[in-house]
Amino acid sequence: MKRSCGILMHISSLPSKYGIGTLGKEAFKFVDFLKASGQGYWQVLPVTPTGYSDSPYQSASTFAGNPYLIDLNLLIEEGLLTEEEVDLDWGGDPRYVDYGKLWENRYEVLRKAFARFDRSQMETFRAENSDWIEEYALFAALKTKFDNKPWNEWDDPAVMEHRADAVAYYRQVLVHDIDFHCFIQYEFDKQFRAVKAYANQNGIRIIGDVPIYVPHDSVDVWSNQHLFYLDERRNPSLLAGVPPDYFTELGQLWGNPIYNWDVHRQDNFAWWRHRMERTGARFDVVRIDHFRGIESYWAVPYGSTDARPGRWYPGPGMDLIRAIRQQCPNVDMIAEDLGFLTPEVKKLLSDSGLPGMRILQFGFDPSCDSRELPHNYTTHCIAYTGTHDNAPIMGWVSEATPEQVEFAVNYLGLNEREGMPFGFARGILNSVAELAILPMQDYLGLGNESRMNLPSSTGWWKYRAQSSDFTEELAKRIRYYAEMSARCDVPGKTSNV
Repeated sequence: MKRSCGILMHISSLPSKYGIGTLGKEAFKFVDFLKASGQGYWQVLPVTPTGYSDSPYQSASTFAGNPYLIDLNLLIEEGLLTEEEVDLDWGGDPRYVDYGKLWENRYEVLRKAFARFDRSQMETFRAENSDWIEEYALFAALKTKFDNKPWNEWDDPAVMEHRADAVAYYRQVLVHDIDFHCFIQYEFDKQFRAVKAYANQNGIRIIGDVPIYVPHDSVDVWSNQHLFYLDERRNPSLLAGVPPDYFTELGQLWGNPIYNWDVHRQDNFAWWRHRMERTGARFDVVRIDHFRGIESYWAVPYGSTDARPGRWYPGPGMDLIRAIRQQCPNVDMIAEDLGFLTPEVKKLLSDSGLPGMRILQFGFDPSCDSRELPHNYTTHCIAYTGTHDNAPIMGWVSEATPEQVEFAVNYLGLNEREGMPFGFARGILNSVAELAILPMQDYLGLGNESRMNLPSSTGWWKYRAQSSDFTEELAKRIRYYAEMSARCDVPGKTSNV
């Protein structure tokens, strides 16, 4: 990639009076802020529907868009809603998402909009997306019919087993609900395309995220049961996770089903090729989460309470990478190569040609690889102060040992005038990494109250920024650092701040 910089902030973290950030005017204003700040990239988390524990990494579909991100004001402008209909309780604290309120109110509001919608408007969209949307809409309608139970607990064994006759029957019975969920995807797609077009017009590329695994209770598993290791009750027989390490003595047990890679190979990874093709069409750059799982993966027997009983199995390796490249030759990708990296994983990364990631705050931990420190960066990598799974810099400072903080102060030459967050920013911006990205929380100097996620725990993904955060002064200061490090596409005359 061209030498540049960007900001990591999920769409849900944008300001909004409807409980969560959306694809409305605040998204366009954030693009303006990125441009004023001299940034070339906006990185977001998965935009698919949130699932277990409100995580965007536990989605019911790898192809669908998140209904919560649809902007209600735009639906009002279309004449599908009124101001009074959206004047509901969306949560009391504008700094955090209240997912309970969203669950109570969002679908009710969207159904009112659907009642006024001319369904003929989405005929072309449905036809162009028929390879995934009809199956997803049916799955979503079936979830409602069967009281939101997991698909392998549905009362009708025939549709649970995805028999063709049962699928055809419910397509007729649930036609209204199926149309409703197609409407949601139509509106999401229209709004997302508008934001992306505006970003691209202003020189901003959007980085999206593909979780390596999908949850068991998803249309992806229900429709493709042969592609996963499932037992006779259609529960996962093997669960995804990572083994114990310095950070987690019990490891991480994610609970996702494991792919049957032998079956995937039989059609040259058709499901994966389809997945990456659609994701590549949606974003400008795609980050592959848990890349090391492609070389080998940790699988834990079903019923385990933590990740310790697992073992390593060989992954698809370059066979999968080549299949994706053949299908998506022009999609730029980033490999999330964090965690325990064996020589085999490093070779896969090298053979793939994809840039890996470096996390600056890891570099000051004596248990981590010194490759995380900027003097060891290679050009072909993406540098971060931290990701959505890490504490913001000021949160890290509050948790780190005095020795670690002293190391960071000395290594980065931190000083009170500059402040720690911008000192950490300088550390990666002035490196040789082709792309340097900071979470918005770091530029705002926020602490753990703004943390987006803590792996192996629940109750996260709630942080939201406020409109007053995106000041002209902050944009000017961020731009100065972008220009100083030769990462600004359109250099200007910015005073020394």
